[in-house]
Amino acid sequence: MRIGIVNDLKAACEALRRVVDSLPDHEVVWTASDGVEAIAMAKRDRPDLILMDLLMPHMDGSQATRQIMATAPCAILVVTATVSGNISLVYDAMGYGALDAVDTPMLGPAGEVSGAGALVEKIGTIAKLVGATADPRRARRAAASTSPPRLLVVGASTGGPKAISDLLFPLPHDWNVAVVIVQHVDVAFAPGLAKWLGDRTGRAVRVAEHGQQPLAGDVLLAGTNDHLVLTKARTLEYRQEPRDVFFRPSVDVFFESVADYWPQTGTAVLLTGMGRDGARGLMKLRTRGWHTIAQNEATSVVFSMPKAAIDAGAACEVLAIDRMSSVIAARMNA
Repeated sequence: MRIGIVNDLKAACEALRRVVDSLPDHEVVWTASDGVEAIAMAKRDRPDLILMDLLMPHMDGSQATRQIMATAPCAILVVTATVSGNISLVYDAMGYGALDAVDTPMLGPAGEVSGAGALVEKIGTIAKLVGATADPRRARRAAASTSPPRLLVVGASTGGPKAISDLLFPLPHDWNVAVVIVQHVDVAFAPGLAKWLGDRTGRAVRVAEHGQQPLAGDVLLAGTNDHLVLTKARTLEYRQEPRDVFFRPSVDVFFESVADYWPQTGTAVLLTGMGRDGARGLMKLRTRGWHTIAQNEATSVVFSMPKAAIDAGAACEVLAIDRMSSVIAARMNA
């Protein structure tokens, strides 16, 4: 079986991984550190079984079970430090669709795992119930054959973090859309911004990794002082060129690469910011058939970036930040 692990404790994740690795025809396909991240991961890559902890930051395992069973249903086994000590949450999770519950095995000081017998037995029972065995090659072929998701790209600078959170919060969680954000921010602050956005919006916002391909459900944030670009292979990469562009990462550089290489049209948004970055890239996206939106003056902290795009004729619409989400959702779900 293909198994996902959800637990905020590294030691517990490692113990569970070792148990799964010891079983033939089973593999860990992803791990998540809280319920919010688990929901996003389940939508992005639905496993055969999820080993779900209960007590976690941002969203507990009971609520995560409820949302996963509503949006990306799969077998869920509650694995928590003490089933008897969290019996109310265990019953809640089972009411939402979890199959069973078991205590988490312990990782000893020498790296040995104790108390794994009950977990191994329950995984074996669920494997028979699900009737699935792992075939990583088949899974990769299936993933490669699927069409790319719709893409929403966002550029922002001064005043951008709040505007981005206001944009993301009302958007649907269950839609075939990937979101990629370029915000002018130093590399030292990017991980903190991703976490802050995640906390405010209830989404798993991550710093984009070099070589990563945007998938449905992703919310990715440019995270270095180099430019984020989309390649012909539909992967994200960080590049120093062009060196003469002052803003790093540049919205223009990213938008233009998306216009060149993303295989279908989507929606592009340019939010509050100082300077002109993004106007040229937004225009290129519009000429390629993308729906382009610029933030209006009244709701922008600094109107320079949206104004430059509006003056250039790059924006199909000029909207207040509180109107954007409904417009975007309607277009992306059409």
